[in-house]
Amino acid sequence: MKVDLNADMGEGFGDWTMGDDAALLDVVTSANVACGAHAGDWDVMARTMAMARDRAVGIGAHPGFPDLQGFGRRRMNFALESIENLVIWQLGAARGMAASLGAEVRHFKLHGALSNMASEDGELARAAYGAALRVDPEVILLVLAGTAQEAVARDLRARWAGEIFADRGYADDATLVPRGQPGAMIHDPEEAAARMVRFVREGAILSNGGRRIPAACDSICLHGDGPEAAAIGRAVRTALEADGVSLAPMEGRRG
Repeated sequence: MKVDLNADMGEGFGDWTMGDDAALLDVVTSANVACGAHAGDWDVMARTMAMARDRAVGIGAHPGFPDLQGFGRRRMNFALESIENLVIWQLGAARGMAASLGAEVRHFKLHGALSNMASEDGELARAAYGAALRVDPEVILLVLAGTAQEAVARDLRARWAGEIFADRGYADDATLVPRGQPGAMIHDPEEAAARMVRFVREGAILSNGGRRIPAACDSICLHGDGPEAAAIGRAVRTALEADGVSLAPMEGRRG
């Protein structure tokens, strides 16, 4: 059994550092690199992608809302055509930077509020994913398993991988418990590791309310901005490998 371990990174800006990307890149197999809207800039993107390339870590584009102050976690209302252009702009920047470094963008993952909204709204997910596929029909869509994102990716017959979260709690509909609510975040590395082994082995998400939701557990996410991110990543990787699960960059499913 194989699983991918991914982390959001490249989310610093200028002299402001967010997360320990270098430490995470020694643990993960895929990196979701911010594209300059919710976080990141051209220099941060270049450094992060170069480090990922040198460690044979898969590179992904991680577009979000243009909301630096709110870190892309505030919901914003855009026309669907504007969502499409927002996605194309950020994915294009990521692909151009990767190409300049002799690397490639393998996957695509929505960030923050944009992702949460697309997990609930199929029309929004279709706009975002359709735009990404117009840029690169073979890019792997990293989707929130069991949500509208997965349903749309399947309907588009795109390459996709199901994502579960090591450091987030789940509601009974497979969406994430909103930040700030009880049970939204998991801070203990050992707790996170035990949950991920169980999710992967059972092929299911276990909600905070006790519901078992069958899911494609192809890739496990760590939020790179958290102070415990590297410790959680190491604990999850160690626990999975001890359970006989190998880690490798995502390959994606079809349909």
